[in-house]
Amino acid sequence: MPAQATSLYQNRYRIPSARAEWWDYAAPGSYFITVCTAQRQHLFGCVQHGQMRLSPLGEIARAEWERSFAIRAELACDVYIIMPNHIHAIVRIIEPVETHGRVSPPNGNSTGTRPPKSVSSFVAGFKSATTTRINAYRQTPGVPVWQPRFHDHIIRHDVAYQRIMAYIRNNPARWARDRFCRARTQYQPFYNNFVISIPP
Repeated sequence: MPAQATSLYQNRYRIPSARAEWWDYAAPGSYFITVCTAQRQHLFGCVQHGQMRLSPLGEIARAEWERSFAIRAELACDVYIIMPNHIHAIVRIIEPVETHGRVSPPNGNSTGTRPPKSVSSFVAGFKSATTTRINAYRQTPGVPVWQPRFHDHIIRHDVAYQRIMAYIRNNPARWARDRFCRARTQYQPFYNNFVISIPP
């Protein structure tokens, strides 16, 4: 695997942000986001007969995901799927919000706090909550659960929205052909009979 490019900022090397510098991620709009587990370990369950069956860790991720939207009136989730080692979702920011926090400069390096009520602050809060609960459950304090970064894509029109919606819904059925499927499997929990439901 090729090494990630780094840039020098305040005498420290950092991985530059892959996010669009020209876009306000606290503005109303729809976003396709993907959050992956550390080393893409299969923590959250398994796919059986084209359906995702959650492990106990997957149940924790599901509960915290849904709780994240219950406590954030400015956000909505149109569709999501928890897969063995990642989460796909379409997240909407419903209304404009004030962004008093400092944002990333043009070179993509953060100089302060994340803009409040933005996509990045939502993902950071979700990661923090799930990491705390998962490490408490498996008694592994301090062990990373998530990759440091996440992928986001700005959805610009309805055609793209419908295509991404179908991709998320069909993810379990396509799992055997998914590049994430071949990722490292380290933790093999007991699976229960929970089958994740996708909102219509």
